[in-house]
Amino acid sequence: MRLIARLLMVCLPLSSLPAFAETVSGLYQVREPVASQQPADRDQALNRALETLVIRLAGDAKALDNPALAEVRKNPQQLISQFGYEGQSLLVDFDPVTSERTLRQAGVPLWGANRPVILGWWLNQSSEGASLVGDAQEAAKPLRDAAQHRGLPLRLPLADLSEQLVATPEALVATDPEALRPASERYSADALLAVLASEADGKWKAQWHLWLGDNRDQGTLEAADQGALADAVLLAVSQRLAPRFVVAAGVGQSQILEVKGADLARYAELSRALEPFGARLVQVEGDLLRYQVNASSEQLRAQLALNGLQESPAEAAPVDAGQAPATPGAAPAPQVQPRDPVLRFHW
Repeated sequence: MRLIARLLMVCLPLSSLPAFAETVSGLYQVREPVASQQPADRDQALNRALETLVIRLAGDAKALDNPALAEVRKNPQQLISQFGYEGQSLLVDFDPVTSERTLRQAGVPLWGANRPVILGWWLNQSSEGASLVGDAQEAAKPLRDAAQHRGLPLRLPLADLSEQLVATPEALVATDPEALRPASERYSADALLAVLASEADGKWKAQWHLWLGDNRDQGTLEAADQGALADAVLLAVSQRLAPRFVVAAGVGQSQILEVKGADLARYAELSRALEPFGARLVQVEGDLLRYQVNASSEQLRAQLALNGLQESPAEAAPVDAGQAPATPGAAPAPQVQPRDPVLRFHW
């Protein structure tokens, strides 16, 4: 590691990292409400915390039905490093190494900590009128809590006058985000989330739309209050995003990944992004990093796009100038194929 760092420092100047995908902090810390500090209530909260962690890491509630997790679900404390009470909440710290190893051994596909940044346009409608949730408002707390609970990096707009004029109910339920794009550019997000939440008959209902690149998802949800609604929406968003990035054990293929334009800071960021793919750095040539990874090409493209990398055109196979021309009618000479496919990207 020290040798790699020295090589990169000698060969390259430092430059800024992309401002999009973020490494989610606190991914293995879960907060759950608890009725009391009695053992029965505590154990129920610990079980819910484990369920939250599994869904957060897998992006799929069906992972909880995995028979290989039955024993750990009976005794979640084997994955817990510590827990404590904060008011009416139980704060649980899971051991990252033990938790990840247990889930991988159970065959649960995992989503790494490097995740797309979501810009949330959230408009609350009630009998008192409509209000766009802004970053500094008290109404932002349920959204932030839900994003933390579901392991998603969420940004909110400032909700100044110009943005309030843009984020109309019509814009938030539209099938395309064109009305929101100009106002969204300054927030450097990977995905746009538009939510129109309305209160009626003592319940909250949300119409939501999510855009990431060319992909669009949408849905409708109901909940008893704003906090529960925010959690339900962010859970749905997590379950839509995760399939593009989760890494299943034994799925994918061994590939060579070449990344050009690296420096020391980019190397560190790229190493974190490639960690779920079992990446192994095999060569450094100037600003070129060469890794061996185990993943599908689609997963790599999705993950690297979050880090601002662009795919380079495939290089033509070199021609041996000394090779004799083929004889008409003769069988073509066997082509030497590379041992592993090669994907090339650059900053």
